[in-house]
Amino acid sequence: MSYISIGLVYKNIGNYPEALSYYEKTLEIQQLLLPPDHPDLATSYNNIGNVHTKMGNYLKALLYLEKTLEIQQLLLPHNHPDLASCYISIGVAHSSTGDYPKAFSYYEKALEIQQQSLPLNHPDLTMCYGNIGNVHTKMRNYPKALSSYEKVLKIQQQSLPSNHPHLAISYNNIGIVRYRMGDYSKARTSIEHAIQIGQRSLPSNHPDLQQWRNNLERVKNKS
Repeated sequence: MSYISIGLVYKNIGNYPEALSYYEKTLEIQQLLLPPDHPDLATSYNNIGNVHTKMGNYLKALLYLEKTLEIQQLLLPHNHPDLASCYISIGVAHSSTGDYPKAFSYYEKALEIQQQSLPLNHPDLTMCYGNIGNVHTKMRNYPKALSSYEKVLKIQQQSLPSNHPHLAISYNNIGIVRYRMGDYSKARTSIEHAIQIGQRSLPSNHPDLQQWRNNLERVKNKS
């Protein structure tokens, strides 16, 4: 089994320090054997960057993800899906540092690529719309956040079973934004939808379900 495969196993079970160690061993060998713009190096930089994001090392993550992007921009067409994925990863790291305008910029670049290369209702678009909604929420642009979350929900309703927990997350996000906009009646309806789906699809003690119940109580207190 290669170092990169072992790293992936550790990443998938949440052991990020071990994953990082094996990804770094892979990179060390590749840097000795490969030219600096080789696509395998981009993969390693991306793997290391994403693990740093998982570990909360956002500045280190950005360092590696930007190296990934630099190679991809040299080798790939401007609308390649891998570029969109890299833009999303960089956006997540910027969002996690609180740099929401920069995060928004990268999410928009990713969305532009996806809109050119995917059907309008493709499930991959939900990640971009959801991330854009999250950034708008953080920046208190609630009408724009609501629009983004509603796009996510519309795609999910076309592509997921009616009791899928991702639908519950979207209903909760919409409910929270409506709550912050002062539309308590619609907020309550949305969060109740989230809870109904969660009760059918999640364990009764799942933390998301408990959070949605807490959100509903907050809305009820305002109604």
